[in-house]
Amino acid sequence: MAVGKYSRVDGRKSSNCCSKTSLVVFVAFCLIGVWMLMSTVVPIQNQGSSSEETMDDVNRQVITQKNSKQFEDSSGELSGTVAKEDENDSGLQSESHLDIKNDQNVEDGSVNTTEEKQEEVVSKEGSEEKTEPESDNGGEGNQQEKLMEERSDEKPSIEEVKKTEEITDQEASSGDGESNSEAGRTEVEESSGTKTSGEETSDEVKQEEEANIQTETEKVEKDQGESNTSGNTESQETTAENEQGTTQVVESQNEWKWKVCDVTAGPDYIPCLDNWGSIKKLPGRGHYEHRERHCPDEAPTCLVPLPEGYKRPIQWPTSRGKIWYHNVPHTKLAEVKGHQNWVKVTGEYLTFPGGGTQFINGALHYIDFIQKSLPNIAWGKRSRVILDVGCGVASFGGFLFERDVLAMSFAPKDEHEAQVQFALERGIPAISAVMGTKRLPYPSSVFDLIHCARCRVPWHIEGGKLLLELNRVLRPGGYFVWSATPVYQKLPEDVGIWKAMSKLTKSMCWDLVVIKKDKLNGVAAAIYRKPSTNECYNKRSRNDPPLCSESDDPNAGWNVTLEACMHKVPEGVLDRGSQWPPQWPSRLQKPPYWLKSLLDVDGKSAQGDFISDYKHWKKVVSETYLNGMGINWSTVRNVMDMRAVYGGFAAALKDLKVWVMNVVPVDSRDTLPIIYERGLIGIYHDWCESFSTYPRSYDLLHADHLFSVLKKRCSLVAVIAEVDRILRPEGKLILWDNAETLNEIESMAKSLQWDIRFTYSKDNEGLLYIQKTFWRPAEKETILSAIA
Repeated sequence: MAVGKYSRVDGRKSSNCCSKTSLVVFVAFCLIGVWMLMSTVVPIQNQGSSSEETMDDVNRQVITQKNSKQFEDSSGELSGTVAKEDENDSGLQSESHLDIKNDQNVEDGSVNTTEEKQEEVVSKEGSEEKTEPESDNGGEGNQQEKLMEERSDEKPSIEEVKKTEEITDQEASSGDGESNSEAGRTEVEESSGTKTSGEETSDEVKQEEEANIQTETEKVEKDQGESNTSGNTESQETTAENEQGTTQVVESQNEWKWKVCDVTAGPDYIPCLDNWGSIKKLPGRGHYEHRERHCPDEAPTCLVPLPEGYKRPIQWPTSRGKIWYHNVPHTKLAEVKGHQNWVKVTGEYLTFPGGGTQFINGALHYIDFIQKSLPNIAWGKRSRVILDVGCGVASFGGFLFERDVLAMSFAPKDEHEAQVQFALERGIPAISAVMGTKRLPYPSSVFDLIHCARCRVPWHIEGGKLLLELNRVLRPGGYFVWSATPVYQKLPEDVGIWKAMSKLTKSMCWDLVVIKKDKLNGVAAAIYRKPSTNECYNKRSRNDPPLCSESDDPNAGWNVTLEACMHKVPEGVLDRGSQWPPQWPSRLQKPPYWLKSLLDVDGKSAQGDFISDYKHWKKVVSETYLNGMGINWSTVRNVMDMRAVYGGFAAALKDLKVWVMNVVPVDSRDTLPIIYERGLIGIYHDWCESFSTYPRSYDLLHADHLFSVLKKRCSLVAVIAEVDRILRPEGKLILWDNAETLNEIESMAKSLQWDIRFTYSKDNEGLLYIQKTFWRPAEKETILSAIA
């Protein structure tokens, strides 16, 4: 000791007093040394609790690995390996959150225990013994890492990346306890400036640990719904340095910092219809250009906020009559159209009596009135798929389900605020669209009947350009039902419109089949029929409206400018449209007659491809979707197939109380006419742009090998943001694609705090089922183009 050393230098013997003094000083320094040694125990004991935490993490990894294949090759058929994880997975996630909190309690307990035992003498051997279990855990971590290395030839999934991060952290924390303590103490000393005493060091370490524990607790509370395998930022950065194979994934995940869209439309934001930057620059609005699609140059990647007080939507069929007010908090339509029984505010609900401008006394009476006026319409047999123009809240289409009719309803996003949003919230098919300067996004000759009840469309102006667009999409021999004041009122304006319409329809070779009056509602309807041959066209004395040029594709329905012309009616025996489809429901299963002359992309028979596609989806739906994935189909009403081919997926859902919007991407084969021929509905769309629907429109989205194609030409992050926009909270997303694409989407879904419900893979192809949550980020992003 210092005192003894200096006494030898002096060469004198110490006195008794000095000896006593030396003894006191010696004991004092020993106590200080013990105190400093005790301060080093705290990190070691915390390492012990970390060891227990590591063991729990490894066990949970094994459980998760058993329950979720994470797109590794799996043996056997899908139907044999599918397991219900809707309940199990959510239970596992809840257990994970509980484990995080328990682990934090263990850490707190370790600190308290250390404080209680500060008076005990702790030897160095004891400290070394406490580090032995940590070494054992480190061994298990090494074994787990070896397991990862054995699979290094495969592209790691996001879950595997996070498991590797945890293993790296375990190894880092399972080394020599004393060296870790020294490193921790050195870090504290450096950050604390001149503090060098054992007591000050211990206090700094304790405060740092308590701060870490508090931070972790706040993180768990903030990130409810996330799995504890997500790891903290520090562990991700450490892994990014040590694991070269996972660096890109981790970095890309850190880039997904989602924000809420700050826009004028708020929770009702439709990017391609609320692009005020483009709308303000339009030269005019006389043709409803401001109601058409004007997509921003870059698709937004922000998330649309939820309306305040939003609840899980009411289930069908109750939803047809009432919805939650706070889900679509708009009252203007109730104020303007309430007396016509469109919609009313009833407490916390918006109620729909089933009326409309032309059918105040209910849609069902009006539907039967049309049937009686012309029995050949034959709802649900001859007339299966119809187009409802200017649909309002779509009560007409909503009650046509009673007659086995599927209506594609549309109306613009205009002063009748949220009319299409009301329809979708009720569980009725509808899109936001307008008859303006562009063609409707449908192929030619597909609708069995078109309906317009006071739809406010000036059919007769500009050479009948808008009515000629209806002629394009109406099936030869199909009917146009026009219920409007010019049909039955004698006001000068109505009389003038009726004369103009009579002249126009005659020049178009439409037959006025019948005019009938509905005495109950005090209205009348005129029913026209489109010709099924070209005989009338050839006999016209004037080519007005003119026939379209032969180079004009009648099926082109995406972003095509309207022209005032007519296409000839197909007359060949195998030409599509020359024959009326079989009655419903036989038309659903029977291949269209005109497929006999067509080949698919592989040069095989299109008819055979149609049959095999239908069999495939029937098997997948019955064996997997309905029975193997734990989906509660009673909560599903509005469904979209984002990449429909023949509509096999929709056809397989026929017996469920759902409807399916079949989307045919514009860069795919044009199979939409086949879908309509089957008695189903659909639309063309480019998924690099936003869909013409309100946020929170669909309960389930389905995509078969869509995203791997999309990411080659547009931002996958923007597409996922669009999926989030149109999918309801607790809505479901089912994807088939290659493993690489599914891993990427799974990673994004986790960053959105969605629930991963089910995964399966075989031969680098996989299935992913995820569920959206109510989570919204706190930070906002202002979209300048969407500020009115």
